[in-house]
Amino acid sequence: MKHTQVGEVMTAAVVSVDRATTFREIVKLLAAYDITGLPVVDEDDRVVGVVSESDLIARTARTAADIMSAPAVTVRAQESISEAGRIMTRQGVERLPVTDDERLIGIVTRRDLLRVFLRPDAELRRHVSEEVLSDSIGAPTGAVDVHVLDGVVTLAGRLERQSQIPLALRLTARLDGVVAVVDELTARTDDSRLIPPERGAQPITW
Repeated sequence: MKHTQVGEVMTAAVVSVDRATTFREIVKLLAAYDITGLPVVDEDDRVVGVVSESDLIARTARTAADIMSAPAVTVRAQESISEAGRIMTRQGVERLPVTDDERLIGIVTRRDLLRVFLRPDAELRRHVSEEVLSDSIGAPTGAVDVHVLDGVVTLAGRLERQSQIPLALRLTARLDGVVAVVDELTARTDDSRLIPPERGAQPITW
């Protein structure tokens, strides 16, 4: 299944500074663009650090080189938004400079990552029916009813084998934009002794 990449949701017109940018100039940029942080780059546009509002408050210094947090935590444009979310959570940051061949090409924020959850319910229903049930599970058309409301997917119907149920739930939960999955599935054949079932709602996690 295809997952949304960071490059698809990032902001390409990113505001950056160099090591010599002064404290006051940084504050002016944050206010002018209504942002809370920006990357620091070298002469080759490689990210060497990040300056955030908390850095400015915590450190009294003259230039970005003295204020910035380094090394910078970055993400590649080709990474999935799920991986970007995990990096943000693990590092405790709200934004990530996006790089290609180590050079700055954009920035992605938590808000950017959350845009995927605005996908229309009809679009999610189509992806579940085609990518999960048809392509991955091989379920006959009409065997499972897919109902989507505000990103919550309900799967109701009968699959051929019990072991297909946790797989269907897991793959559906991994689709970009799915908030949770409600399990109302049954199976014609019980092969659960071979593969333990994973039932219940499957929330999206980063």
